[in-house]
Amino acid sequence: MTVYYYHNIPASAFYEKWTKGLLPGHLLYGSTHLPELGIHVIYHRPVLTPYRWKLSLHTAWTLWRRRKTYDAVYATTFRGLEVIIFLRAFRLFPHPVICWHHQPAVTAHNPIREALARIFYRGIDETIFFSQKLVDDSLKTKKIRPDHAHVVHWGADLDFYDRLMASMTGIHHQGFVSTGKEHRDMTTLVHAFNHTCASLDIYICRIDRGFNYEQLFESLSLHSNVRVHYISGNVISSLARKVYSSACAVICCKESDYTVGLTTVVEAMALGIPMICSRNAQMPMDIEKEGCGIMVNYGDVKGWIRAVEYMSSHPEEAAEMGKRGRLLAERYYNDRVCAREVAEILHRIN
Repeated sequence: MTVYYYHNIPASAFYEKWTKGLLPGHLLYGSTHLPELGIHVIYHRPVLTPYRWKLSLHTAWTLWRRRKTYDAVYATTFRGLEVIIFLRAFRLFPHPVICWHHQPAVTAHNPIREALARIFYRGIDETIFFSQKLVDDSLKTKKIRPDHAHVVHWGADLDFYDRLMASMTGIHHQGFVSTGKEHRDMTTLVHAFNHTCASLDIYICRIDRGFNYEQLFESLSLHSNVRVHYISGNVISSLARKVYSSACAVICCKESDYTVGLTTVVEAMALGIPMICSRNAQMPMDIEKEGCGIMVNYGDVKGWIRAVEYMSSHPEEAAEMGKRGRLLAERYYNDRVCAREVAEILHRIN
């Protein structure tokens, strides 16, 4: 079987760097291990454009022109794949489309938009979600059939992180670290750490998705135990080293309807580092229930203070949390499990 792997990032270039051990493979959603499971992968090369209509037309032309070379489309997002999905809805596109859905499907207030959405979802043969909560919320719209909705365990490239840890033997884990950038609640995090003696290093972009973090930090009063480091470019490996050097990863997010922070969570689990994380019902795992971290309600400064002080005063228990997180990653949340579960879906529709 051959699948056409669609992503709106340069996946082929990312794949090449993965083969050289420069980047972790989990950002390719299991595709790196599909060949081991009898599935050949063709990687899409997207056009770099800020215009969604241009992206979608380019994608449609590319996939249509190469339609005789593959058996199905495996997509990590439907952004830029809209034309193909609508063609598939009317059975004008010959191959099944299997697509990850990052947020819950919703019911549009506009009846015309809702009608178009119902047609659109008919063009996705199988839909993959990160958690059962996302599935349950999506099924309420009746746009997605239950037997075509799947939860897949998305998790870290353990081989990549094992090599990284092997190159950092003998380090002393200390301090707290924040490395995420998307939809982060830096105000709550800073206010909490300002009321502790714990050391916090924040690694973040100056601007992400139009939000100016630099301006935000300039408006906040940061105590000497809180340090901000602005990052740019490809820093995945260097940030992973920062996480592994820490005693605890902190993932403080704003409220959302999707799994914001999940990438940082699975990385910390792979590295065996305990976490303090905003309580997000959309997450596939409950890190508190699994014993690999502490969860805090959105915007709860006092809750964050208590969590930081607990981690600081219970280093042995924190270390055990990290070990339990690593075991959870080995059992469920890794890229090989992800690939196996995706392959089962792909073989089923072939």
